[in-house]
Amino acid sequence: MAVATFTGPPKGECCGNKNMEKKPSWRRRVFVQTETGCVLGMELDRSDNAHTVKRKLQIALNVPTEESSLICGDMILKNDLSVVRNDSPLLLTRNFLHRSSSSPCLSPTGRDLQQKDRSREIEIIGCAEISSETRQLVKDIISAIKMGIEPIPIQSGLGGAYYFRNCDGENAAIVKPTDEEPYAPNNPKGFVGNALGQPGLKRSVRVGETGLREVAAYLLDHDHFANVPSTALVKVTHPIFNINDRVNGNMHPNKKQISKIASLQQYIPHDFDASDHGTSSFPVAAVHRIGILDIRILNTDRHAGNLLVRKLEGLGRFDQVELVPIDHGLCLPENLEDPYFEWIHWPQASIPFSDDELNYIHNLDPFRDSDMLRMELPMIREACLRVLVLCTIFLKEAAAFGLCLAEIGDMMSREFQGHDEEPSELELICIEAKKLLEQEEFTSFEAEVGDKEATQFQLDCEDQSFDFNANEEKLTGMPFFPFGSRSRNGRNPLSKLEENVMEDEAVNEEETTLGADKCTGPAGNLVPNISMLSMSMKSAGMDGKSWQHSGTKQKGGFLAGTSSGNMSLNELPATSSFVKVTDMDEEEWNQFLENFQRLLIPAFDNCKRGNGGKKQRQRLGTSCQF
Repeated sequence: MAVATFTGPPKGECCGNKNMEKKPSWRRRVFVQTETGCVLGMELDRSDNAHTVKRKLQIALNVPTEESSLICGDMILKNDLSVVRNDSPLLLTRNFLHRSSSSPCLSPTGRDLQQKDRSREIEIIGCAEISSETRQLVKDIISAIKMGIEPIPIQSGLGGAYYFRNCDGENAAIVKPTDEEPYAPNNPKGFVGNALGQPGLKRSVRVGETGLREVAAYLLDHDHFANVPSTALVKVTHPIFNINDRVNGNMHPNKKQISKIASLQQYIPHDFDASDHGTSSFPVAAVHRIGILDIRILNTDRHAGNLLVRKLEGLGRFDQVELVPIDHGLCLPENLEDPYFEWIHWPQASIPFSDDELNYIHNLDPFRDSDMLRMELPMIREACLRVLVLCTIFLKEAAAFGLCLAEIGDMMSREFQGHDEEPSELELICIEAKKLLEQEEFTSFEAEVGDKEATQFQLDCEDQSFDFNANEEKLTGMPFFPFGSRSRNGRNPLSKLEENVMEDEAVNEEETTLGADKCTGPAGNLVPNISMLSMSMKSAGMDGKSWQHSGTKQKGGFLAGTSSGNMSLNELPATSSFVKVTDMDEEEWNQFLENFQRLLIPAFDNCKRGNGGKKQRQRLGTSCQF
């Protein structure tokens, strides 16, 4: 597991990024990680390609590289490595699952590689720019390690985590190796499952990729608005880390230097977490700011345990506290997931946004944020960025409309009916936006086919007389071939839903009053009524049944289970989401976003008018209900 480098590391600061700028542009350093957590740092030159990188990895770490792929985020790297940026982490994955019983152990012995390990204790990777605060934090930890101050394993939690200390012996940072996450191959707490890159604790967050999400949340917290601690992705070397026995899955003590890719987050001294303190004393502004971040990144794990509470000392600050959000590894999923917002029932979440908060939301630019993450974290997947764009647009439009934090979070959360989940209002809007996209494609196809048929008809009429009566029977007897979102009988599958709504209106005049037949969007276009769509889907489902994660549905049901080929690598199962964002090319995605925005105003209007008679959502595990 110890890192091996084929050339000596450059001399200079511990972080390494500044001295990288002094090198010729064609020389880059990368960190290659195998599915089992082994890490190799190497420098690339112009002659290197994926094959030579695999060969170096095989020699240094004694790992098989046949039938394997070298990947960076979504990209499978072939001969051209020009897209790989300096200090980028790469992942070597196998193309098959078969393991031979006679295959050698995938982990190096440490004894064989110890003399080759010339890497520094901590090196920041991935980020193009590093804050001075992070640089100083890394320097302090390295100085403490050289003084013999050992890290301390953290016993709580499902994954491997360690307190790294400063020269005074105080906790300075929390380090979480990517290969010790829950289900990762070197998890020290018995939660060993998949290889790196496979579905993890949340199916739309892959094993080994929670660390980069921690960094993404920090980078997206502009101006330290939500108070996320300083976080970086690092390659760290220390014997404290865990290696599981590859045959028996047992842990064993290891005294050799082990290198791992990990997230490193500044440790924040605190008095307790939100589960140990009454929420009534939490500042409204702090709850709002954390909630705004959670909505942007679709946080699926904002529970009370990852909200640190720190008492503020000083004159006139009696019983005043500060909130610090941590543990963002389950944000930015690759599909729309059911988020978990602990704050959703707190009274602070029902208070309207302040002018400062509305101004901050107004200035958010999801496309600029996506470009920033591509630059700082080149390994992040495009699906995660699409979720960021979608949720940020939803937040901006909802706040501008006048919805409060609780209302926005409620529209993003799913409901439970027995053991089944039903799609959230956000997902219903996305379903309808996809339906409109498919209808537009169908209309375009019909127009194109119609033009061709008209031209052919004119040519046929010129050549011979056309007997309309003789062909009328043939024309009316031709079967309809389904296309796009239409069903076999040529009707839109939502027609049954509209009929259900009409029946409901006939029975209940009050519901008729609440829902208009059509709503007008911002551009004056007529758009379907979201109230009708929401009620009908939740009462009947697409086929008169309750929504369930029962696998792939046909694209006509707006739950495309197969990709159109846009994602280049390892798409996650569709069963984790009602709506996929990866089955659209760039042009379709842009059109989808236009449809999505056009549907938001009627949806928000329905939320404002219909919340009074709405049942409270059934939530599991919420510690505070008001």
